[in-house]
Amino acid sequence: MSLHVGLTGGLASGKSFVGKVLQELGCFLIQADELGRTVIEPGGEAYDAVVREFGPESLNADGRIDRRRLGAIVFSNPARLAQLNALVHPHVRARAQALAEGYFRDHPDGIVVTEAAILIETGSFRNYARLIVAVCRPEQQIERAMARDGLSRQEVLDRLKRQIPLEEKVKYADYIVDTSGPKEQTRERTRVVYQSLRESIR
Repeated sequence: MSLHVGLTGGLASGKSFVGKVLQELGCFLIQADELGRTVIEPGGEAYDAVVREFGPESLNADGRIDRRRLGAIVFSNPARLAQLNALVHPHVRARAQALAEGYFRDHPDGIVVTEAAILIETGSFRNYARLIVAVCRPEQQIERAMARDGLSRQEVLDRLKRQIPLEEKVKYADYIVDTSGPKEQTRERTRVVYQSLRESIR
């Protein structure tokens, strides 16, 4: 028996670290954000549509889509964000589904973990057998995002406003991993979740 698990959280809540630990433990990790980057690269499935919709101001000098410029356009405008999601997400979902199906063919007792920021916002969390939510304190999210992405505090707050707060997301969770402490503590908490997932498919 195989298991397809969703992994979510909020901006800079530690979900990518949790995903990497699950990968180290033997899960097949699919990162929706990485797929999102791929489909808007020149030649990617969503590139032409995004450029048509958002214009040359969304591009770098080399013709690639500048994610920060695009973020400045959409994260302060819910309608524009919805337009971008409608162009990008179907292609991301198709790629993720193909990757998962391919893995399960070769590993019928495997665990696939799909990591994505807005599984709950889009309702797609219902497509997974289990849901893991990574959480930390709101101020940690802000500090981590500013340090990691070079964003201003206001840019981070704009992004957070477009996501369901973590205290709401945990209501949907089968597992909650608190990432607010040292990394080794998060690693151990993730290991406990992995053991539970493994036991559930034995």
